[in-house]
Amino acid sequence: MATDTLTKDPGGSAVLRRVLLDNGALSALVLLVAAMSLLSGDFLTTGNLLNVGVQAAVTAILAFGVTFVIVAAGIDLSVGSVAALSATVLAWSATSQGLPVWIAVLLAVATGIACGLVSGALVSFGKLPPFIATLAMLSVGRGLALVISQGSPIPIPDSMSGLGDTIGGWLPIPVLVMIGMGLITAGVLGRTYAGRAMYAIGGNEEAARLSGIRVTRQKLVIYALSGGFAAVAGIVLASRLSSAQPQAAVGYELDAIAAVVIGGASLSGGVGKASGTLIGALILAVLRNGLNLLEVSPFWQQVVIGVVIALAVLLDTVRRRAGAGPGAPGAAAGGSGGGRKKAVNAGKFALAAVVVAAIAFGASVWRSGSSGGTSTKVGLSVSTLNNPFFVQLKAGAQEEAKRAGVSLTVTDAQNDASQQANQIQNFTSQNMKSIIINPVDSDAAGPSVRAADKAGIPVLAADRGVNNAKIATLVASDNITGGKLAAKTLAERLGKKGTILVLQGTPGTSASRERGKGFAEGLKAYPDIKVVGKQTADFDRAKGLDVTTNLLQGHPGIDGIFAENDEMALGAVKALGSKAGKSVDVVGFDGTPDGLKAVENGTLAATVAQQPKELGRMVVRNAVKAAKGQKIDGTVKVPVKVVTAK
Repeated sequence: MATDTLTKDPGGSAVLRRVLLDNGALSALVLLVAAMSLLSGDFLTTGNLLNVGVQAAVTAILAFGVTFVIVAAGIDLSVGSVAALSATVLAWSATSQGLPVWIAVLLAVATGIACGLVSGALVSFGKLPPFIATLAMLSVGRGLALVISQGSPIPIPDSMSGLGDTIGGWLPIPVLVMIGMGLITAGVLGRTYAGRAMYAIGGNEEAARLSGIRVTRQKLVIYALSGGFAAVAGIVLASRLSSAQPQAAVGYELDAIAAVVIGGASLSGGVGKASGTLIGALILAVLRNGLNLLEVSPFWQQVVIGVVIALAVLLDTVRRRAGAGPGAPGAAAGGSGGGRKKAVNAGKFALAAVVVAAIAFGASVWRSGSSGGTSTKVGLSVSTLNNPFFVQLKAGAQEEAKRAGVSLTVTDAQNDASQQANQIQNFTSQNMKSIIINPVDSDAAGPSVRAADKAGIPVLAADRGVNNAKIATLVASDNITGGKLAAKTLAERLGKKGTILVLQGTPGTSASRERGKGFAEGLKAYPDIKVVGKQTADFDRAKGLDVTTNLLQGHPGIDGIFAENDEMALGAVKALGSKAGKSVDVVGFDGTPDGLKAVENGTLAATVAQQPKELGRMVVRNAVKAAKGQKIDGTVKVPVKVVTAK
């Protein structure tokens, strides 16, 4: 028996295979890294791997906090909002209130812990399901962040911005914070009474209570830890963006939960560990980074990420069901025959599925570049492709890139400033000859643009400017003049008197700021026109509909509406119904196809027409010049004009 055991003692490669098969998430990560390395020569470089670490940091820190909750068979949907609120409290207290930075940091962390305690109290004492309690906190946290900031980003002190930088010019501080929070998580779960209580509660809450664990008190601790970790994540995120964004981290709670589950935790509770959560966060970061480098269409990226996440979780589920885990019943008995073989085969099958999915989609033809074998590579990060204006901008940019024979990579930031910062980082790692950014937020874009400039890559801004960073040029419509034209047009339509509403765009963007400024200046010439309501609708049609509907409840007799883009204007038209174009005049901005059609139909009084396709063409034309070292103007204005039914 002993001789037979020695003979079959596995070697190093067998141990490695066994480790991978017993850790589905680790297997998926290793294979994804291998696949991305084969598909992109830019992936397996020191700079890009550090980028992956930075891009994983915020999600990982959030996920570490969520791990405590999921191990205890709970759920926390509020961590994204709590992160944004904590960062906003930090920036507001340090900037507006003049508190010392260290006190502001403590106040931010205390805010996160307080939010967690409230969620925990609702679950423990209010007997609310964790889903409902944390869903409520999600809304409350986001609302408080918007109230404190008045909907606009708040700059953070320079000393805090350093938290998003590097040590020695290469080691990112966010990665160190992520590792530190991971060690704390591992220590709490593995070496404290609170950690053992979490596993006990998640395994069987009633049994834990009968064994003497004060479940109610422990749940308060669990949710407080989750809130505290969310606060740290918010501070790191604000440091990366050099500003606290009240709309930051939207949807990050889903990434955090996905990271925990991918890492091997069970939503039923009782299972989970810090190392698995870290691996799950890295899988998400590798996917997003690699797909950017592979120039996969931003629309298909969401599909790829969802598919690979599902396969990664399936790998771990199949392995557990087959009994291949270290603590599986069949493994301890030494009779590892059929069950063990079944487990290994199932693991190999699932692993192969992950690899095939990654390679098939990664090498797919759905790439957003215009050509692949050219020497000049240009990156374009668009704030969102859910807006027709930016879809046309992208189309014009691609047409010009094709004409000029350059390779254009287009990414969609989905109105997430942090995601856009990651995309600019990836462009920098790819050594793009020039980078074009259409900022989600002009302040938040600054740090990543400065990093690209430091790397010697010229950056051009499209439609919206970048604050606190050097750019080669700004190619934009003359928004201030357009705002003045909109004011003049609406005033003349109303006979130079009346009451109006104003729908504002995304706070912090130069487009919204300049259009609003131009409209306000233009309206000074018409003192008998009063603005009775002004609200943000984020350049979104659905929000424009809802905001206008709400404003009309308080101001039913208004005469006109100015919306800072056509999408919001069309939402306002929908809210007005039969009044649009008859008793109420609506003026938009952009000249999108839907907007022009509404003008032609008479429901939209006018639109200040930009030329998004021409803007896209001009910014690529200048990007090519910048890539070649040719001189370009610091500002390029694309003319605008008012379009009416006549």
